[in-house]
Amino acid sequence: MTKEKRAMISAPAIAKNVPAKEDRHFVTALARGLSVLSCFSSGEKMLGNLDIAKRCKLPKSTISRLTYTLTKLGYLVYVEDTGKYRLGTSTLALGSAMLARLDVRDLARPLMQELADFSKAMVSLGSRDRLSMIYVGNARSSAALTLSLDIGSRIPIATTAMGRAYLALIPEREREDIMERVRELDEVAWPTIRAGIERALKEYRETGCVSSFGEWQSDVNAIAVPLRPGGGLPPMAINCGGPAFTLSKEFLLGEVRPKLIALVRQLEASLGMRG
Repeated sequence: MTKEKRAMISAPAIAKNVPAKEDRHFVTALARGLSVLSCFSSGEKMLGNLDIAKRCKLPKSTISRLTYTLTKLGYLVYVEDTGKYRLGTSTLALGSAMLARLDVRDLARPLMQELADFSKAMVSLGSRDRLSMIYVGNARSSAALTLSLDIGSRIPIATTAMGRAYLALIPEREREDIMERVRELDEVAWPTIRAGIERALKEYRETGCVSSFGEWQSDVNAIAVPLRPGGGLPPMAINCGGPAFTLSKEFLLGEVRPKLIALVRQLEASLGMRG
């Protein structure tokens, strides 16, 4: 997969998500503004109008008007030295408010830390955004060399354990829609990607867990279990992963998997009692 297409997965073009034109309730200008904000991932703190235009598949003149408006409202900040934009405090405030309301993060944190210490790996909680999974919670072992991903990081939904766990839980019709959009991004790689997803669905039915061993990045191994948080929140997923040279397939499946499944079941029970 090319670098450009990987970027499209991280910040999918709005054209893939805009409902039919006859939907009179859909505000295109608002959707475009939100699409601009979604281009900023934790790995790229500053983007120029041309960068954003390519990712949103919109004319640069349209993007210029959107970034100007978002800057005036405090959602973006223009950095004169680079001629690019970074997220402003208004955006960060929205994100903080959302995260503060996710009770699941507070309940999951100690359980995730315990598993991270046991596995000497990184345990993360994620939710879906279009064709990506976004990390909303992280726990790391102090004794381990772990991945550099942090809260706010995006990973692909189709090739990662976390993404596949999400796909395994959602209704078939919704899953097929997501898979079709993934296929459109890379027709050449699609047969391999589809095979990985289908294998994960079978794995989840048989073991309650899914895996990705070197399929997202060749040197990364991970397993994941979907989570039903309840309370009106959409499905989420918790993964455990890290460098392949420290986390073997046998260790993850044999020793970490039962503990990860038990963690998710305990968390779902706690969320149910709180609800």
